[in-house]
Order: sequence, then structure tokens, then C-alpha cells
Amino acid sequence: MIDPRVNVIDKRLVNVKRIIAVSSGKGGVGKSLVATTLALTLKNEGYKVGLFDLDFTSPSTHIILNAQVTVLQEDKGILPPLVKEIKYMSLVYFVGENPAPLRGADVSNALIELLAVTQWGNLDFLIIDMPPGIGDIILDVLRLINRTEFLIVTTSSLLAFETVKKQVALLCELKARIIGIVENMKQTANNPKNSIEICSRKLGLRFLGEVLFDPTVETAIGDEAKLLITSVGQTLKHIVEKNL
Repeated sequence: MIDPRVNVIDKRLVNVKRIIAVSSGKGGVGKSLVATTLALTLKNEGYKVGLFDLDFTSPSTHIILNAQVTVLQEDKGILPPLVKEIKYMSLVYFVGENPAPLRGADVSNALIELLAVTQWGNLDFLIIDMPPGIGDIILDVLRLINRTEFLIVTTSSLLAFETVKKQVALLCELKARIIGIVENMKQTANNPKNSIEICSRKLGLRFLGEVLFDPTVETAIGDEAKLLITSVGQTLKHIVEKNL
């Protein structure tokens, strides 16, 4: 039996021009920070932007945005609150700071429910913060939103990049569009023969840029102005201007 909510999803997203999923092969590479800063950067470039946190196990974009948990407004669906002039939706609006130990069918059900009820309206970009790795969410997003584009975040570690290779193989097999790869928290120069840039090109992917490790990022969390002048903010501004 077809879930009737699935038929609603396309209608909810019909006026969203581009949907970009920020993804990573493993956790701890700064994916959520990149996703949130990308949304803020696009907003400052004059675009209408939404940010959708699908990292159900460890949502953190609300902390980076300094979003306050509030009562959601409804009008034939749920209206995502405006946070820093960005339409924002996250599971934290429903569970607060409590853990949400979803598994299997519960993960897909929560995703479908959020996609079906959220009224995004007119947007130039919807940025999705994906959970790390290859799992139910990424497969469901590819099934339910077939025009999703993927931006992949990794660190300089070749071990981290090994997980990226598996993710890229899956995305290519399912004919998803990959915008490119961002190297985050770079601290030292790589061996030129094994750099993330060269490895990315060997996979046939665009290397979008490197974010140098910046100790000021931690103190900029929750402060948009400070965040956008960190290395991650400056690099993503360059990526937006040159690649999006």
C-alpha cells in the first residue's frame, strides 16, 4: 500500500528551485557546520533559503544558528520558523533536547512525516543537513526527492576519504548529482600525491575548496557575524560565488 503522505511531498517542494544535501562519509568532519554556514552565506547573497536538519541522531544546526525551540505555527501544514531569516526545520522542535532513538521504519516514517507536513513555500535553496554515512535517510531522500544535489564534506584524513569513496559509489550508482567535495579542518599540507584534491579528481568529482582549521570557529557558534568571517565562512562564500 502506498503511503498517501508520499504524494504530498512533491507539492511541498514544488516552489523550491534547488535542493542541496550536505553529506559526509562519517561523523565528526564538520558537516553540520558547513551546512549551516552554507545556508547563512546563501541568505546573505540575497537568496531565499531553507535549512532542514535530517541528522536525527545528533541534530546540531539549531545550536550553530542559536535557534530557540518554539511552538510551531500551522497553516495547512507546519510553517518552518524563521531563524536568521532562514526557514528552519529540525526534529528538535518535536523532541527538544531529548534523545530520539529512531531505528529502521521509524526513521523513514519520521522523514516522510516532516517532508509531508512542512510548508517551505518559495525558496531558491533548501539546504539539507544529512546524517553521516550511508543509511536509511540517504536512500529515502534519493527516493523521495529525486532532484537532490549532494555536496560532500570530508577532512584531510585519507581514512575519512575512504568512507567518501563508498558514498560516492552509491550516489553514482543511483545517478544522483554530486556538486563536489569540500575538505574541512585542514591543518597541514598533504602529500601532493595523496591530497584530497587529487583523490577527488580521480573519482571524477570537483574539488570545491579547502577550509583551513580555525580555532575561532568554536567561539563563533551561535553568532552569525563571527561565523561568516571564520575560515569556513570565507571558503563557503567563495564556493557559493564560483560554483553555485
